[in-house]
Amino acid sequence: MAKTIVIFSSKGGVGRTLFATNLGVSLAQEEEKKVCLIDLHIQGTGDMARMLHNLQPQKSLVDLASFLQNNPGSPFQKNEFFSTQSDLKIDFIPAVLQAQQSIVLKADAIRQVLAAIDKQYDFIIIDAGGNFNNYVLEVLNQASLILLVMTPDVNSVFQVQWTLGVLQSLFFPLPMVKVVLNRAEAASSLSWQEVKVSLPVEIVTRIPSDGRAAGDSVNRLIPAVLDNPKSKLALAIKNFSQQLVTDANLYIERQPLEHLALKGAVSEDAGEFWKERGLAQEPPKAATEQKEEFDRVTFLKQRIHQRLISELNLKRLDAQTFTDTKKTQDLREKAQGMVSNFLAEESGNFIPSQEIRNQLVKEILDEALGYGCLEDLLEDDSITDIMVNNKNQVYIERKGKILLTDKRFTSNDQVKIVIERIIAPIGRRIDEAVPMVDARLPDGSRVNAIIPPLALSGPAVTIRKFRHEVFTAEEIITFNSLSREMADFIKASVLCRKNIIVSGGTGSGKTTFLNILSAFIHEGERILTIEDAAELRLHQRHWIRLESKPPTIEGKGAVTIRDLFRNTLRMRPDRIIIGECRGLETLDMLQAMNTGHDGSMTTIHANSTQDVLARLDSMILMSGVDLPIRAIREMISSAIDLIVHSARLPDGTRKIVQISELTGMKDDLHIELQDIFTFKQTGLDAEGNVLGCFQPKGNIPTFMDEIKIHGLKLPESIFKPVSETPKIRPPASRSQPPSADVDT
Repeated sequence: MAKTIVIFSSKGGVGRTLFATNLGVSLAQEEEKKVCLIDLHIQGTGDMARMLHNLQPQKSLVDLASFLQNNPGSPFQKNEFFSTQSDLKIDFIPAVLQAQQSIVLKADAIRQVLAAIDKQYDFIIIDAGGNFNNYVLEVLNQASLILLVMTPDVNSVFQVQWTLGVLQSLFFPLPMVKVVLNRAEAASSLSWQEVKVSLPVEIVTRIPSDGRAAGDSVNRLIPAVLDNPKSKLALAIKNFSQQLVTDANLYIERQPLEHLALKGAVSEDAGEFWKERGLAQEPPKAATEQKEEFDRVTFLKQRIHQRLISELNLKRLDAQTFTDTKKTQDLREKAQGMVSNFLAEESGNFIPSQEIRNQLVKEILDEALGYGCLEDLLEDDSITDIMVNNKNQVYIERKGKILLTDKRFTSNDQVKIVIERIIAPIGRRIDEAVPMVDARLPDGSRVNAIIPPLALSGPAVTIRKFRHEVFTAEEIITFNSLSREMADFIKASVLCRKNIIVSGGTGSGKTTFLNILSAFIHEGERILTIEDAAELRLHQRHWIRLESKPPTIEGKGAVTIRDLFRNTLRMRPDRIIIGECRGLETLDMLQAMNTGHDGSMTTIHANSTQDVLARLDSMILMSGVDLPIRAIREMISSAIDLIVHSARLPDGTRKIVQISELTGMKDDLHIELQDIFTFKQTGLDAEGNVLGCFQPKGNIPTFMDEIKIHGLKLPESIFKPVSETPKIRPPASRSQPPSADVDT
């Protein structure tokens, strides 16, 4: 395999082409190596050929690439494509014969040519010019050594620093980059020591200023190492060519992609990225406990991850570092360069694929500085829930369906680190003493985490993603989540200041629908919302958001929803909206509804509208209030006007399946409910979509007169049952509104 040396300089006039030409000739003449010299400097097409006895090449890389593409596997005659002269002892080929040909020069063609000639030479020397483009990036990816040519002046130093920054952003390790300091002894220039301290890479050779030898070489069209072999210029280049032959530490070898294969790793654990590129192999049958030692990519990532933690002292960084966007970005940029270098050091090779380097660096940085393999899932707007069962099982919910992903954590400890990274900024902790925690991501997503000894299979995390776009009533009508008539009735109920409970199971869309209800409230009303974790998003300006607070590490300072609710009664609310009633605050809520705070709303976990009444009974009784059951039910009956029940159906869609009105007590112990609308499921179609329709039940709401008094036009005909069999229709779209409520 040839040593491929790419010579680059973003600043013109530093002698890059002269150096590259003489270096190639010196390696061939003095070191008797097989050398291929490639001119990839498109803007200076022909300069290198003129320096080589004014060669007149007839073919270019474009021609050779075309031959290889049209004749796959066929050998080619070098003398048909490469130019040479007997006294030069090198093969030469330009990238293009004319600058106009550059538009047909492709990166994959460069890769194909280099692969075809790789075993035919000891050295491939490439003058890559001074611009980053696709084909220059490709030769850099195939390099064993990158030489940046510069002169000892301030502008050149800045240009090299900029080039190094670009290379680091592309995840090239600094050890494969060296500096050639040309005209090192020029008068009125920076000393080489001053240049050295300004750069993070080694000055591998210093070429003395020798204007006469350089000028004669260019004008006579003869390389200086042949034209004036005793000159300071020629001697310095000869010494460096000898160093290239004898010092193996100058190079970072390219690692064939097949060596990255997850040798022996279970393919389903490899990840889609690696499987799509053929880097995940089916293993021989092996015990589960032996599987991970064969996963070379995972092992490599773990080593680099540990080094990064040590080098950046991540364990001692305060939580504010990860909540401050600027600090996090600076830390990530610093870490990127370190990971690029660690990749080369730990693998012992350079990975010649930009795409794979990007993926490896991203995965390592995500685990070290972010949320690990969850980062991609959090960025995917089509995902509503993320469920981590343990390090090897990450599930998602998309369009109502639960799916196992290919994402994996490197260890259960890494899962716990991610949990701690989530909860640290909000002052919470998780350990054996406190093995469960609720938290919220910066974007508002709800998080629940539980760890051993309670979670037997490893740390588990459940994330209900925060939806940035709020659904409107019109949208969920389009989704067939409710009918137009139902939406009009609910809107009228909100405007008439009816107290409404939205019920449903976990993930049924309760909070999503509560957001839609709140949109019907008049702009001028003062609204207070109370939540465990802020998820509601109202468009009204006069809106105060309150959020409960868990106890501190010392077990003090907790502020419950009940505490907040009692405080809101002193804040002159027009509407009170509680994200979810689940405990002692239920009694306070009912009392407020009965004492003038009408138009209030909340959600509750229940299986049906009838089940809501039983749940309210039990929650009030658990509050410790010594009230007879009759008094409790009379309170419920007089406080609540409507129950809107949502459900997630077998096909994953979410619908409002029942709207019921509380019409009072029908005897001493029972509350009377009348259904206004229901959803009737009639079957499934061939694709598993639920078939059915929304039906009015023929019951006119008892507050119909209030609706008319408020000037709302709501015809009574919408409540009349359809006489004929309703038309069955599937959902208009499987893209249903995601649920925004969280299981407790």
